Amino acid sequence: MNFKKLVFALTLGGLLAGSAMAQNGAGAGVYDPGHPRVNQINQREQNQQNRIADGIRNGQLTPRQTANLERKENRLVQNQQRDMAKDGGHLTARNQAQLNREANHVSRDIYGDKLLLETGNWKPETGNSLTCL
Repeated sequence: MNFKKLVFALTLGGLLAGSAMAQNGAGAGVYDPGHPRVNQINQREQNQQNRIADGIRNGQLTPRQTANLERKENRLVQNQQRDMAKDGGHLTARNQAQLNREANHVSRDIYGDKLLLETGNWKPETGNSLTCL
């Protein structure tokens, strides 16, 4: 299986798992899925997964970009789970703010990677996901 097919299969598997969790009302925050902070973060994660899937489908993301973005998304989910485990299944306002900052960075990278492939000239002050992290 070549790299492009492998990345697509892994991404599709992650998207299917994410949509199944969304249908159950639980995402990364399995401890307290009814908590508004958890729901807000989970919704952002799902939206970003949808944007990545659209980029794959439209050919706007390369396999390398996709793998990098997925790694960042997974790190965000792991950070959420760690934060919730520390606070008895809840997210504090401070945790939510930090996760939102992380999600903003990933969102910017998704946008930038799509634009980079399209135009070849995206240069934000922080770099793009091909060179960051």
